[in-house]
Amino acid sequence: MSIVERVYPLCEKVASELGYFIWDVDYVKEGTEWFLRIEIDKKDGIGIEDCEAYSRAIDPLLDEEDYIEGAYRLEVSSPGIERIIKNDFHLSKCTGEVVEIKLFAPIEGCKVARGTLYSYDSESVTLKDEAEIIIPRKNIAKMNIYFEF
Repeated sequence: MSIVERVYPLCEKVASELGYFIWDVDYVKEGTEWFLRIEIDKKDGIGIEDCEAYSRAIDPLLDEEDYIEGAYRLEVSSPGIERIIKNDFHLSKCTGEVVEIKLFAPIEGCKVARGTLYSYDSESVTLKDEAEIIIPRKNIAKMNIYFEF
């Protein structure tokens, strides 16, 4: 079982108790350091105070459970405006939003698709803009909310 699979239930429990939900959990090595990154959200959005409260609540529990051998840095944040969409939970939360999809291989000559996330299933994601675009999920390299600044 991976570190993320082991810590996720605890992260989710603490988030729920504080009125948040987990957007994502990653355990990654950058340079010589390991990072446990937890992205939290709530209906009205996340502020720095929410991240601090969650970090203070989860940190001692992670130490107590001792899921991770060795040193690591805990980072708690919001998923951000242009949040990455990785799974069905994310898709359900982002239906109706404008998304940008980067593709592994071009579809009709384009490697980037943008439109309103209309629907999804286990095989594909459907965007609507001027036309309906159905994109096989296996062709998606990266998908995120699109926000024009």
